[in-house]
Amino acid sequence: MHARSLLSDRGLRPKKHLGQHFLVDEASVSRIADLVITTNPLVEVGPGTGVLTRALAPRVPKLQVIEIDPDMVAILCADPALTNVTITEHDALTYDYAALSQAGPWHATGNLPYNVGTPLLLQWIESPSPPERITVMVQKDVAERLAAQVNTPAYGSLSVAAQLIMTVRCAFVLGPQAFYPKPKVDSAVVVLERRAEPIVSGTLLTQTRAVVRAAFAYRRKTLANSLHLALGLERTLAQGALRSIGLDTEIRGEQLGLNAFVALAKALAA
Repeated sequence: MHARSLLSDRGLRPKKHLGQHFLVDEASVSRIADLVITTNPLVEVGPGTGVLTRALAPRVPKLQVIEIDPDMVAILCADPALTNVTITEHDALTYDYAALSQAGPWHATGNLPYNVGTPLLLQWIESPSPPERITVMVQKDVAERLAAQVNTPAYGSLSVAAQLIMTVRCAFVLGPQAFYPKPKVDSAVVVLERRAEPIVSGTLLTQTRAVVRAAFAYRRKTLANSLHLALGLERTLAQGALRSIGLDTEIRGEQLGLNAFVALAKALAA
């Protein structure tokens, strides 16, 4: 049943404060389901009326869905096609994913609400045991930032944070007509897969993440100035670290690739 009819029958309307835009394009649902690897436990965030959940349920040995809206939880629980799905009413940003990661490899998917998509992705990516694969719908501009390469306008802290441990690709783009209600922007399905060998790990990964956040905290300033302002480092120390790895002291954060950020973090730590 179309999301509009399903909600109308229950006297419900999409909740703007939850960023609800329900995917209604069946072809897109099938394409997303085909991208999801189903051999490991899977978490779906923001299932809404369950259109993607119903496509995934027969394929996945263990499917956990997390939905913050009690009205949507009631719809999901009443669906006879989802009897083998674990349905939890919870805020995805405060949900404890540790039990899943401690049990072994896990995957994540969902049509992420626009207002939580970026912080949730960062939470997953920067957790001690990130998902092996993330297949999610996000705003197109977020997908572009995730996949952006050095020296491009979309390249920033989100790009580096994701790509340090994940490969990123944009699978396909959807227009507003694929949703109810129609959003004002395009959306995109993005696939992130954990690197077999991360570019950096351990303590140096933590240090690199701190440097990356600081590097893009003041985009209009040089990297040395941004590090000074965000981390409280003396400019001369930041400039010396840049020179030690062969970089211009007037360089900006968006000009550094992944390996350069790791090298800079190592130089600053030394």
